[in-house]
Amino acid sequence: MLLRRSLKALVVTALLGSASVLAADAPKATGAPVPLLWKVSDKDNAVYLLGSFHLLRPGDYPLSPEVEAAFADAERLMFELAPEEMQSPAMPQMMLQAALRTDGSTLQQELDAATWRRLEGWAGENGMPVVSFNNFEPWFVGLTISIVEMTRQGLDPKLGLDNHFMDKAKAAGKPAAGLERAQEQIGVLDGMEATEQRQFIVEALDQAEKGSAETERLHQAWRRGDAEGLWSGMAADMKRQYPRLYRRINVERNDAWVPRIQQILTQPGDDDALVVVGALHLLGDDGVVEKLRARGYQVERICSACKTGTR
Repeated sequence: MLLRRSLKALVVTALLGSASVLAADAPKATGAPVPLLWKVSDKDNAVYLLGSFHLLRPGDYPLSPEVEAAFADAERLMFELAPEEMQSPAMPQMMLQAALRTDGSTLQQELDAATWRRLEGWAGENGMPVVSFNNFEPWFVGLTISIVEMTRQGLDPKLGLDNHFMDKAKAAGKPAAGLERAQEQIGVLDGMEATEQRQFIVEALDQAEKGSAETERLHQAWRRGDAEGLWSGMAADMKRQYPRLYRRINVERNDAWVPRIQQILTQPGDDDALVVVGALHLLGDDGVVEKLRARGYQVERICSACKTGTR
């Protein structure tokens, strides 16, 4: 029970709190990030699609004037989860409850010996008893590893683009909603097959072993608005090595979101919306941008730095 409470405290801090130690060697940001921003239009309405990095640093603000203009133009906002769910203190408890093993087995019994040794090494390096993970599903442990690694490198979930615009929408009195419910998002992870879950934890350990350089490379690609670099770094390897996992956490969700975004475009009136989701969901042939373009909508990237070659 003590171990469970300790892990719960860790997850609450990782998911909702700020990083306790900022990375001393984090590079200084210069200038506003080049936005991963697209405008999708029909004859009446427009939807702005903004690719988020879920954990950011203070130096990633202020944002570009193009992003601020999209927010000003939008009458409402949409996120992966509605603000009241994303920012609810109940969210970590829901994840913990879903992640608890209920069949009497342990994580160590499920993982192969090599993966367990890698997890044991990672836990030791981070001052955690590895047995504290034994009562949880692999997806939850993999998620915990990823978030701990990013916060240790000075990336703060409170500063993520999602939270920034949730707070901004509230202050401006603009309605905000979610593309999916919290239970749906948790269900995507908890509903993965055993093989996919084991792949998820191996992927998280792979990324952790690559260290801060890998995270920094992705963060800098996001700051440059480098859609191709992010696609190659975040998705291409996963799609090739773990195709079922990639389909579960990316393609299937994108497919579910596109009709909900279409509803904004097809409704009467001229209300525009700003949709803020993880950048991965907008990129590549499987991304929301290309899926909407394939349905006949006019889609343009809003990026003056890209046009002038200063990206």
